[in-house]
Amino acid sequence: MRVFVTGATGFIGSAIVYELIHSGHQVLGLTRSDAGAQSLIAAGAEVHRGDLENLESLRNGAANSDAVIHTAFNHDFSKYVANCEADRQVIEALGDALAGSGRLLMVTSGTGMANSGPGIFATEHDLAASSKVVPRAASEEAADSVAARGVRAAIVRLPQVHDTVKQGLITYAIHIAREKGVSAYVGDGLNRWPAAHRLDTARLYRLALEKADAGDKFHAVAEEGVPVRDIAEAIGRGLNVPVVSLAPEEASKHFGWLAAFVGRDVQASSAHTREKLGWKPTGPGLISDLENMRYFPA
Repeated sequence: MRVFVTGATGFIGSAIVYELIHSGHQVLGLTRSDAGAQSLIAAGAEVHRGDLENLESLRNGAANSDAVIHTAFNHDFSKYVANCEADRQVIEALGDALAGSGRLLMVTSGTGMANSGPGIFATEHDLAASSKVVPRAASEEAADSVAARGVRAAIVRLPQVHDTVKQGLITYAIHIAREKGVSAYVGDGLNRWPAAHRLDTARLYRLALEKADAGDKFHAVAEEGVPVRDIAEAIGRGLNVPVVSLAPEEASKHFGWLAAFVGRDVQASSAHTREKLGWKPTGPGLISDLENMRYFPA
């Protein structure tokens, strides 16, 4: 299968490219840089020059492929709402090229989009919250929109995806702990974040590519919930800084934009995903990767 991958040189996308190629698929990878083009060629992929702002280029890439895996997203959280709406436009543009074809468009979202309450495990069957409440849910709304135009849209919801270099939102928490000299959590820190290793996540995308039906939602969850206090303590050990609890009203000053996430309890299940795809994550756990990463130099 010839697959157009956005974010093909990114943290998760590059692992997906490797997984697809080594499973016999062809990859057309989106990149805007010469360095990105060179890395795609080295991986055995074809290069498609463009970026998320060039919607016509995205349509062309999708039109010339059997399926699309969309992982690219602008992670500048100072413009978070605008970036979420931009992702809606990207997904709708990709859908333009696939409309009426029944070809697969795999959209990336997050387990925190599932409309479940605190202390309740989010499942693949949960609908997304409204983007008016959770801006990132715009991606899932766009997937629903293109599905109505004959696109076989499916969604992969990501937890904290990690290896010993990056760990999703936790990477930003490490930067803050290094800058402020303390590793913090909010309240008792028993709220939990789900997690999965980067290579397990890439394998899930490949299995979903091969097995997804229209409307499927998958949770790339290897660990259903890691206590945020355990995460903060692992960071504290790595940086050799104190670990402290913050009152909720102190979180914003300490964490900045990350405060909107750090106190949330977002446990998630992947039972349906494992059953349908035969996905069996085998990678190291989140705390293990945090214990084995290089914290210095910064």
